[in-house]
Amino acid sequence: MPQLTTFRRNLALFALALGGFAIGTTEFATMGVLPEIAGDLLPGYEADPQRVIAQAGTLITLYALGVVVGAPVFAVLGARLSQTKLALWLLVLLIIGTVGSALVPGFEAVATFRFISGLPHGAYFGVASLLAARLMGPGSMGKGIALAMSGLTVANVIGVPLSTVLGQQLGWRWVYGLVAVLFVATLLLVALYVPRFPGDPQRSPLRELTALGSARVWIMVAVLSIGFGGFFAVYSYIAEVTTREAGLGAGMVPWVIATMGVGMVLGNILGGILTDKFPIGTALWGFALFISSFVLYSLLASHPVGLFVFAFLVSLASSILLPTLQARLIRMSSEARLLGAALNHAAGNIANSLGAWLGGLVIAGGFGYLAPGWLGAVLAGAGLVLLLVSLAVQRRDGGKSVDTAGIPVV
Repeated sequence: MPQLTTFRRNLALFALALGGFAIGTTEFATMGVLPEIAGDLLPGYEADPQRVIAQAGTLITLYALGVVVGAPVFAVLGARLSQTKLALWLLVLLIIGTVGSALVPGFEAVATFRFISGLPHGAYFGVASLLAARLMGPGSMGKGIALAMSGLTVANVIGVPLSTVLGQQLGWRWVYGLVAVLFVATLLLVALYVPRFPGDPQRSPLRELTALGSARVWIMVAVLSIGFGGFFAVYSYIAEVTTREAGLGAGMVPWVIATMGVGMVLGNILGGILTDKFPIGTALWGFALFISSFVLYSLLASHPVGLFVFAFLVSLASSILLPTLQARLIRMSSEARLLGAALNHAAGNIANSLGAWLGGLVIAGGFGYLAPGWLGAVLAGAGLVLLLVSLAVQRRDGGKSVDTAGIPVV
């Protein structure tokens, strides 16, 4: 393969990030237009909006379920494929799922296509992370992961608020239509500018599955699934904290969410840089910051300034941690690096479901809307303990891990 020009490399990296932006928008924009979907597709919205919106929330659950199911399945089935070719096929499926979500009539049909849309989510981020790391060169796994995730974090600042406004003004189907256009643009850019890295004919689905027999892999999946549950507990109920605890108007909720999005973007950049230089230190100090941010949020978010500052800090800390933990999971997966990268996003969606569920339980239990912050501190503390277990197991095994990224483009 000829040496890539800087222009082509940058366009290839932009294409991978654009796909992440589109996925982030389609995943979280559903929450913003859920009332419009409920009112359009389900009966009884005017009479009992809470019940109908809860029913419409099934669309979010099914998307997350699609991510959990699809991430390992596509990683295993795509073991022999060129990573570039796999990314293209995943984008085709994302286009089909999103176009279907925009066009089909009836709630059940839309729910089916939301599940289909979730299937390629984790595998796309996994393969995009590996491709970005290869494009950046040796020793750049952390930065590659951060770049692939940058689209997702930017989506929370730009894509989700704008698509929510679009859905409110023109109808929720326009949101999925816009995202489908973004996926088509990503497909064209990836096809034109991302090099065709060859696949590995020696790999097989059965060989890829050997990574699932590793205790080190499952410990890291547990670190992510449990340790990040608190972030989603806080994020899921941030609107109620804004209006009921901080005493702000509903119009301030998008500003709080955008502030959290900025924290995600900055944390992702810092995490990518620090991971390549200090992988273990970034994980340990990152968890310390994560736990501290939850405690401060729980104590001070009832004040408007405290809400903005510590919601930002929670998001910053979470995104500093993500690249280093995903890089570690990939390394623990040894040769099954795509499976490891995809499992990270399956674990993230388990954390999403776990955090939202447990957060709802502590609120329903009468502990108040700030209780998810204390829950977050507990879950992050459990994640730190599991990380220490992972480090101990690695030392027991001789301290060996495989840097499976950082393959130069030649």
